[in-house]
Amino acid sequence: MVSEFLTGIRFLGRGFGYWRRRPGLMMLGLLPGLIALALLAAVIIPLLFSLGAITTWMTPFADGWDPFWATALRAAMSVVIAIGVIVLATVTFTALTLLIGDPFYQRIWRAVENDLGGAVPESDGGLRVAVGESIRLISLGALVALLALALGFIPVVGAPLAAVVSVLLTGRLLARELTGRALNARDIPGSVRSRMLGARRTRLLGFGVATQLCFMVPLGAVFIMPTAVAGATLLARDLLDHPPLAAPRTTAASEPARRTPPPPAPPEPPRD
Repeated sequence: MVSEFLTGIRFLGRGFGYWRRRPGLMMLGLLPGLIALALLAAVIIPLLFSLGAITTWMTPFADGWDPFWATALRAAMSVVIAIGVIVLATVTFTALTLLIGDPFYQRIWRAVENDLGGAVPESDGGLRVAVGESIRLISLGALVALLALALGFIPVVGAPLAAVVSVLLTGRLLARELTGRALNARDIPGSVRSRMLGARRTRLLGFGVATQLCFMVPLGAVFIMPTAVAGATLLARDLLDHPPLAAPRTTAASEPARRTPPPPAPPEPPRD
């Protein structure tokens, strides 16, 4: 399991190799991230600066407490709310960036596909599929953010538990979303896709968690997104080249032994 997790991280590392092989193409992939970051920053930065006022409004019952305990409670709530905001901002950034930068990331995806060889589909699903995937990702990200908020209210361990769970769940969402381009292009049915992803869930988690942690670095999301698209394409092709084994069929050898009827008795010789 650990080796599979590390293998997923290595796929993100292999994505960095395309900065050397296709620097111009990867530089173009920065533009959508910059646009998405500017849009999100206009909303998130004022919200983060208002956390003190928000937590004070949410905890009027603590006004009569000892100042130390009231401050501690509100500081803990600020951390929890910030975790939820970061989770939602991450998935929203990914969805918005992929939607804005679809033409740019399609070129990165196609370049990686051509380098790997084999049949490359003509389309990666189109704008309609991209919009649907973006809405789905934001919706699931909102649920993860709510879960992080709920976990954050557990005494003592709430904040670190919320941080770990949100990174794991968000990483899984990012891995599924980023590998979806290559799978959508091949019109793989949902049941088959679920089986493919389930067979390599630890590898996907390693890739997604590494990507999520890079996104949390200031400006990391902008610079990592082209790398993540390239690495996710490599990971998706690995899934396609090593599909899960089909469910074993019941064979005659595995069936319960059937009683073989005795051979017919030989005819008696004629009597004189």
